This record gives sequence, structure tokens and C-alpha cells, in this order.
Amino acid sequence: MPDPFHALVLMNLLFVAGAWCLARPSCAAAAVLAATGVAWALWNQPIEGRVLVSFSIEHGITESDILSVLAVVIAAVTVYRSRQRGRRR
Repeated sequence: MPDPFHALVLMNLLFVAGAWCLARPSCAAAAVLAATGVAWALWNQPIEGRVLVSFSIEHGITESDILSVLAVVIAAVTVYRSRQRGRRR
């Protein structure tokens, strides 16, 4: 059974990387956020929450999986913002 402490540390890293992307958009920040979002999707089992959509008895989308989707969206917006900022200079 995975440790809830490590899942909470990873969730905090996800929030910090998201704040970094929003405060200072750069491709490096977006890469860290996307990698953390993928890691969160893989290792969030101890604090997943309720199942929102079930594909089978053992597989489905949970409440915490939404954080991974949101992380990838913010990373994509960050790449767009950093490229727009680079073009203006």
C-alpha cells in the first residue's frame, strides 16, 4: 500500500509547480508541471477520492485525477504565454 505522506508531498509539489507556471511562465516551469501532473496521475492512490467515471471494477477517473488534467492544461497555457512573451521582445 502506498504511503499517504508521499502522495501529499507530491500534491504539494504539483501546487508549487502550478503557482510557478502562473507567476513566471516559462517552458521549464511548464515541463516541471507536466511531469509532476503525470506523476500525480500514477501515484495518487492513497488520496484518490470518489470515483467519478467507472470504466471497469478496478479502473476509473477519480476526483484527484482532475488535478492531473488541470496541470497539463496549465502547462500548455504556460508554454503559449512564454512563447507570446518571447515574440514581443
